Amino acid sequence: MNEVYRQATLDDAELVLGVIRRAYRSIGELKIEFAAVHADLEMVRTNIAEHASYVLEIGGTIVATISLRSLPEVTDLPFLYNFAVDPAYANRGVGSKLLSYAEEAVVRDILLSPAVVLATSAKHPWLLPMYERKGYVRFYERELGRDDKLVFLRKNLLPEVRATTG
Repeated sequence: MNEVYRQATLDDAELVLGVIRRAYRSIGELKIEFAAVHADLEMVRTNIAEHASYVLEIGGTIVATISLRSLPEVTDLPFLYNFAVDPAYANRGVGSKLLSYAEEAVVRDILLSPAVVLATSAKHPWLLPMYERKGYVRFYERELGRDDKLVFLRKNLLPEVRATTG
């Protein structure tokens, strides 16, 4: 199938919202307090307009999304967030492909950043170990809701260059 990686536009907002809602439904059921659990159209439109949001299309259908912004209160490195894969495309490598695209084609090759940061819930049953298998390393935690921690992880994208901050 034809795969297209591209930056999202405001015209994509409703479709991106659908992917986020379907993907984060299970996270909401786990009582994890990610903002994306409560995403609405205005939130998605604002994100697309103010930050870099990317999609992966397969056969003309948006099947995954990820966003990129700065998070200066935690790191001076680019921060990936709102990562979502439509559950209908789960376990097909779609998420890994879009994550690699964001890491390599955008963060490393366009932004020229030696590393990237993302965050996930400490209580999610499989996300933290998955990111660690992909080369991410924990460096910071903060409260997330009443009974959880938001774990920030960093991945070096240029092995010969060592990132100096989290």
